[in-house]
Amino acid sequence: MDRLTRIRSEEKIYHDQCYDSSKLFEPGSWLHRPVTTVINLINQYKDQEYINVLDLGAGVGRNSIPIAESIKHRNGTVVCVDLLESAIAKLKSYSQQFGVEPYIVPILSDIEHFSIEPNDYDVIIAVSSLEHLSSAQVLEQKLSEMNAGTRAGGANCIIIASNIREVVLENEHELDPMFELNLSTESMTELLNRQFGGWETEQLTVKSLAFEINRNGQPVKLTSDCITFVARKG
Repeated sequence: MDRLTRIRSEEKIYHDQCYDSSKLFEPGSWLHRPVTTVINLINQYKDQEYINVLDLGAGVGRNSIPIAESIKHRNGTVVCVDLLESAIAKLKSYSQQFGVEPYIVPILSDIEHFSIEPNDYDVIIAVSSLEHLSSAQVLEQKLSEMNAGTRAGGANCIIIASNIREVVLENEHELDPMFELNLSTESMTELLNRQFGGWETEQLTVKSLAFEINRNGQPVKLTSDCITFVARKG
């Protein structure tokens, strides 16, 4: 099994378990609430009569369902792209449960092969998803697509990990992180600034994170920098 296949397999196992054991918007997991930065950005468009949103790596709807709830009394759609069948199935179920099914467009696809059409979206969000693209070259291409796919006056919100490390707690042995992309924080911020040159950067912050996770039955410390990038197209 090559590295990419192994990572995708681990990713599927982790998310399937999470989606089975945790309910959307119930305390106890990262599915508890939407990302505040995303909701604050969407609220900036509350007076716009029609809004078309793209959620890359939507999962079960942690962000896209609250976005859909915010546009229930006007016109709009939330296009939700995810690689996992389990995520799309639960997204459909949750969208019915929360009464937003007419506004949700679920698409089973990896982000890499999902084509973003030019000038199609008012807001594009990608939360903890672009680091799962297959290469830095693919990331650059996708960011370019996101740029072209955003209408004038629209915005992008990207939350992405960099400087990722995984260390076995017992003996401090360093592992190969189970992430497809692992750029330095400097390289990632430079790439974002370059790809969205000419846009108005509303937020660019870096926060260090640390978690204890399980890798093949052993406790592992996962550390990373979390980059939050929000920019508006002129």
